[in-house]
Amino acid sequence: MKELTISLDPQSITPLYEQIYQYVKEDIQSGRLACGVKLPSSRSLARYLEISRSTVELAYEQLLSEGYIETKPRKGVFVAQIDGVYQFRREEQPGTERQEEQKEKYRYDFSPSGIDLKSFPYAVWRKLSREVLLDDRAETFRLGDSQGEYGLRSAISSYLHQARGVRCRPEQIIVGAGNDYLLMLLINILGKDKKVAFETPTYKQAYRLFANLSQEVCTVPMDHSGMRTDLLEKSGAQVAYVMPSHQFPLGVVMPIRRRLELLKWADRGERYIIEDDYDSEFRYKGKPIPALQGYDIHERVIYLGTFSRSIAPALRMSYMVLPESLLCVYEREYRFINSTVSKIDQKIVERFLAEGYYERHLNRMRALYKSRHDTLLNALKPLLSIGSVSGEYAGVHLLFTFHDGRSEEDAVKKAKQGGIRIYGLSTFETQEMQRSCTILLGFANLPEEEIRAGAALLTEKLLE
Repeated sequence: MKELTISLDPQSITPLYEQIYQYVKEDIQSGRLACGVKLPSSRSLARYLEISRSTVELAYEQLLSEGYIETKPRKGVFVAQIDGVYQFRREEQPGTERQEEQKEKYRYDFSPSGIDLKSFPYAVWRKLSREVLLDDRAETFRLGDSQGEYGLRSAISSYLHQARGVRCRPEQIIVGAGNDYLLMLLINILGKDKKVAFETPTYKQAYRLFANLSQEVCTVPMDHSGMRTDLLEKSGAQVAYVMPSHQFPLGVVMPIRRRLELLKWADRGERYIIEDDYDSEFRYKGKPIPALQGYDIHERVIYLGTFSRSIAPALRMSYMVLPESLLCVYEREYRFINSTVSKIDQKIVERFLAEGYYERHLNRMRALYKSRHDTLLNALKPLLSIGSVSGEYAGVHLLFTFHDGRSEEDAVKKAKQGGIRIYGLSTFETQEMQRSCTILLGFANLPEEEIRAGAALLTEKLLE
């Protein structure tokens, strides 16, 4: 294992995690860290540098996302193969043609975050856009409400009450350009002295945001019902980030008993629950699970929703429902921050909701995704001799866990040989965990014939 002699400057305006990231990246680019070299674990490097482990993890996650390093389950972190792809050295001869790293091509990509954009209601969207733009009132083009247009917030409030059982006034809703913006705003509203607990594995983007913005974070293990409230109590956290209707990535649906335990935990002291309800619209067995916020009588749940999964990612429109106590903080200290969503887009979505187009679109997408969900389940039956399926009947992905002792690395490698991209569960872990090999298989962005063909080829490769 290669020891890293990193000199950190706590007084620098550059965050500590970025200093670590730059040091390792430059050593890899210069060749001082060669391909295949094992790096220290985040725990040992944090101990050596006398900093928090989450700071090292942020640096490693950035290096991992850019392809400089790779993780091997139960083996550690290693320098990735990049030499020969591009010449980083400055002494490169003038006129030398620069080569760009080519993204790997896959015949079938079972992405758990994909959606079917071919079914986007283009005709309706064009019609509503034209009608909004034909409105020649100057008011349409003025700077809008910093909290989001009242008409849109009213339409969201009505939808949430009817479809999700959320109890709120339009005044409690804040509209923002994606969850990232709303979470950064929420961190300031909550105060940076709060310790935030996440499920593990979890939605890493939220985890990174809280950790990167000087928030103390921790992880709490899950069982078959979701985040364990006994361990949450022991963690000392004041805020819990959960996805009770369909946990990502495990797909766990939190039963009513665990939900009530969470609310009871929040009632003890100045505590809050962040409910990320990212894809509750898609459930294929039984009725949709009501939101946790609907059971909250003491104003302890902060509700997050988005149109990115149900309409389109490029729309970049999410919303947050604040309890009355936090709404007062927002109005007093942060109401001056202008809305990050185009007023025109807000008007279009308002009409999309109010005129019933959204409900009809969801009904079509549920039927489409259910058919693809069922197709994938049937296509995976030959693999049930070596593993099991979980997390099905909701969302746009399911999980397959191997019981034959193989490693995640082996499963991903064999799939890749067939031109198939699958996603290991370890990708979503915030720390090293000992689990059986589990992969995520998304089905939203693949037509049924490609699901069948891809799953058949995957089965062939995995049973070799």
